[in-house]
Amino acid sequence: MKKHNFNAGPSILPRIAIENSAKAILDLNGSGLSLLEISHRHKDFQAIIDEAMALMKELMNIPDGYRVLFLGGGASTQFVMVPYNLLQTKAAYLETGAWAKKAIKEAKIFGQVDVVGSSADKNFSYIPKGYTIPSDADYFHITTNNTIFGTEIKYDMDSPVQLVADMSSDILSRPTDVSKYALIYGGAQKNLGPAGVTFVIIREDILGKVDRKIPSMLDYKIHINDGSMYNTPPCFAIFTCLETMRWIKGLGGVPVVHAMNMKKANLLYDAIDNSKMFVGTVAKEDRSLMNICFVMKEQYKDKEDAFMEFAKGKGMVGIKGHRSVGGFRASTYNALPLDSVQALIDCMHEFEKDNL
Repeated sequence: MKKHNFNAGPSILPRIAIENSAKAILDLNGSGLSLLEISHRHKDFQAIIDEAMALMKELMNIPDGYRVLFLGGGASTQFVMVPYNLLQTKAAYLETGAWAKKAIKEAKIFGQVDVVGSSADKNFSYIPKGYTIPSDADYFHITTNNTIFGTEIKYDMDSPVQLVADMSSDILSRPTDVSKYALIYGGAQKNLGPAGVTFVIIREDILGKVDRKIPSMLDYKIHINDGSMYNTPPCFAIFTCLETMRWIKGLGGVPVVHAMNMKKANLLYDAIDNSKMFVGTVAKEDRSLMNICFVMKEQYKDKEDAFMEFAKGKGMVGIKGHRSVGGFRASTYNALPLDSVQALIDCMHEFEKDNL
């Protein structure tokens, strides 16, 4: 039976990226050595990380003055690194979900944090509107896509202060005007590669403005100066990120991928909206293209477990909703094929036909 991988992360990757990574584990570039055992100082790995940095710049049209880093520690470490390097007196944050809350908690260690807007009142089912970003903040932090709750900021906003974005789960899913951001970061395991590496896109001139001493491993300047090689980088994960970006380039780049993502999301949202049994959980204008959350209508709540088992029997993997939301979540990341979305819709239709 074919498996349809809707896992929220670690999640589906392009098949060619998996296959090429597996080959490199056995033998990297005909060297007779595994990718897992070569030195990160070896010329073959230097070529890998150089190409990965260059390809991310190319795919995202990153302007001059920015640097790309591949670091360990996950996005959760960036929750600390961002304020450690940037927060002198006050920062502003938008609270749109669980990961934004964790970022806020860490930032409060370093200075004043103004939460300028929050959607906690409706269980993070919408993106806050009408808030004011304080002009005296050192930076404004947003989480562009909320994996758990299924909301997304799908545009590049204007900010009166430096804009910082956690793009863990929507990186490379849509064209992004990087020039509007001072710093973009994210864990790779949602939409770029396997767990173990974190990407950072940073404008160099924002650094060196705080008066605290920063530990070496948490200092962006040190990682920039050493080309992501201050400590041993996660070599395998970086290689797979490179393979994923090669795949995106081969498709025609980010605009092509974005069109594919729009088609998948619209198809599934239409099925949900036209269903007699299922209903979406998010304000329509804020629906994520990456994580589509839905539940059974109130009169059919008792059938949720039955649908979950039915869907598993049809090859659906990872569609159980997060406990904070319940119901179901279909993560439709870049690498998910359209036929998997159609298979889920067919599964929903069949269950609905048999259970209404």
